[in-house]
Amino acid sequence: MINLEVPAKARALVNQAYQAAAEVFRPISRKYDRAEHAYPSELDMFAALLDGLNSSGEGGAGAAGVRRDEKAEKKSGNRNGANMNVALGTIEMCWGDVGLLLSMPRQGLGNAAIASVANEEQLARFGKIWAAMAITEPDCGSDSAAINTTARLDGDAYVLNGEKIFVTSGERADAVVVWATLDKSKGRAAIKSFVVEKGTPGFEVVRLEHKLGIRASDTAVLRFDNCRVPKENLLGTPEIDTKKGFAGVMQTFDNTRPLVAAMAVGVARAALEETARILAEAGVTVDYDKPAHHQHAAAATYLELESDYESAYLLTLESAWMADNRKPNSLQASMAKAKAGRSVVDITLRCVELAGALGYTEESLLEKWSRDAKILDIFEGTQQIQQLIVARRLLGKSSAELK
Repeated sequence: MINLEVPAKARALVNQAYQAAAEVFRPISRKYDRAEHAYPSELDMFAALLDGLNSSGEGGAGAAGVRRDEKAEKKSGNRNGANMNVALGTIEMCWGDVGLLLSMPRQGLGNAAIASVANEEQLARFGKIWAAMAITEPDCGSDSAAINTTARLDGDAYVLNGEKIFVTSGERADAVVVWATLDKSKGRAAIKSFVVEKGTPGFEVVRLEHKLGIRASDTAVLRFDNCRVPKENLLGTPEIDTKKGFAGVMQTFDNTRPLVAAMAVGVARAALEETARILAEAGVTVDYDKPAHHQHAAAATYLELESDYESAYLLTLESAWMADNRKPNSLQASMAKAKAGRSVVDITLRCVELAGALGYTEESLLEKWSRDAKILDIFEGTQQIQQLIVARRLLGKSSAELK
């Protein structure tokens, strides 16, 4: 059974992540919010640090993978491994700044896909690159099964054609993990992921998007025009198994959704701590020994928001713990993402309200966190999609039966 305390061996890592967030992220947070699309060069120092943590097997605030290991599955007892460490580290780093975390070299969502799906040879080749992940298309949003980007086998390469939008780190990353279909007529089962390295002919970064939040992170539109990718760059198996569906590429989400939930938890905690400080300066005391309805209205609201935060935090830890212990966590990953995504938007906006004029100005980071929060309820599957997935899992319905 999961132990809800931070694992002893992860405490040093959590402390390091917190120090980095407090000493590096927070001081430059507003700078790169204003300087949209400027690369935060201060983050280069973290690449070597995180590489060291990951190579030591401890994991960090980076992109771990959900891999099915038969030997590990036979071991008895609980374990807290890379997924738990990544979740805890991500919470701390996003307490500092979520946009800056998304800008860190070699920690892209594509790295999580590689870590989850790649074979050993591919892990050796792509393990050290910075990989973005390209799923969303102009005519394909939350329904990943509706992907129109095609991959056609031609000799020793796949030829990719299509356009991808809202690609986080799409310009800065060394490579992009692209979702494409081998055969549109065979539906979900034909969707595969391909590692496309920068500089590959036919691969173009069309433009960068101007955004509401996470402005430190670049978000790109990509185009693939007869882009030839070595067939060895297809992650997983090239076989189309209509019975299995696209479980191979969807396995990535078992890892990335808890990560996004952890990002949301970190932002929510930052907003709550800042609001608690502002309330205290205003003479409002939050008393945990009194019923909420016997306290100042602002204190009662704060208690409500804090309880929402706690539930999101616990769901996030549960999904990470299940991944470390080789338990199917698709349901829990979607529950964590849905709860944390909705909660962080509500918490940050209501914290802005509680802080009054101070919450709406740039004197505080509260207004920035409220802007950053919205994307955490959207990417890696919207709130509505997560609820649909949860309903399917609980009711035992297929995607065709429950739309």
